This record gives sequence, structure tokens and C-alpha cells, in this order.
Amino acid sequence: MASVSTYLNFARNTEEAFLFYKSVFGGEFSGPGIARMGDVPPQEGVPPLADADKNLVMHIALPILGGHVLMGTDAPESMGFKMNFGNNVYINLEPDTREETKRLFDALSAGGKVEMELQDMFWGDYFGSCKDKFGVQWMFNCAEKAK
Repeated sequence: MASVSTYLNFARNTEEAFLFYKSVFGGEFSGPGIARMGDVPPQEGVPPLADADKNLVMHIALPILGGHVLMGTDAPESMGFKMNFGNNVYINLEPDTREETKRLFDALSAGGKVEMELQDMFWGDYFGSCKDKFGVQWMFNCAEKAK
């Protein structure tokens, strides 16, 4: 079923932030819990991860209110990110189909900037990100497999 969530980027304190949010909202983290950067398989053309970055949060999700899910990741400078208020929040769309994902991606990125083209990712989903012409950041994550 399609859903929308809010995705937050932190420099190096995602786990601390989400433990705080969990204390406020209650509940449990979704899925396997906290996925770590060190869990990511080696990627061709990507340098090995520094030991200091292996325990950082790759992905975390916490259901909060009314079916809304707060998600997050660490985005440190050591991995090429430059955090500024405004680039630390994405609206994450999870359409039911790859076709709908592509339609929404193309429409929202028109006149804006594609950050990552839609592509199959190591976690098994069809993923991409863009900034629309108004500066709003969007992530797309579709679980439907290619035919």
C-alpha cells in the first residue's frame, strides 16, 4: 500500500535523535531496527568505509502518529555530505508501482534537480531522489520488482 513519510538527515547523531523521538512517541523501530552503515555491502567505485563511520545509522524508522513514519540516516561530511538546515528533510514517497514512481519522479524533478536517478538498489527497492523547482527534497522508494 502506498505511503508517505518524513525522512530526516543528521550529521552523526541520528541514533540519539531517534531514541529521543521514541521516548516521546513510544512504540518500536520498524523492520530490523537500526541498520548500520557497516551493514552496507561494498559498492563498486565507492571507497571503503572508515572505521569511525561503520556504526553510524544507515536507516531507521519509527511510526509516530496516524500511520505516519519518521525515518532517518546519518549524513556525515566524511561521507561527502554537507548538512545545512533545509537539506536535512525529505518527503519520502513509497508508491505501489514502478510506473507511478517514475511518473511522480519525472513530474517533481521537472525544472528542479535530480540528485539520484531512479535505480534498483542493494536493499531490493527502486530508489531515487530529487529537489523540485521550489527547493523541496523528495525521495522515492518502490518495493515493486522489475518485470
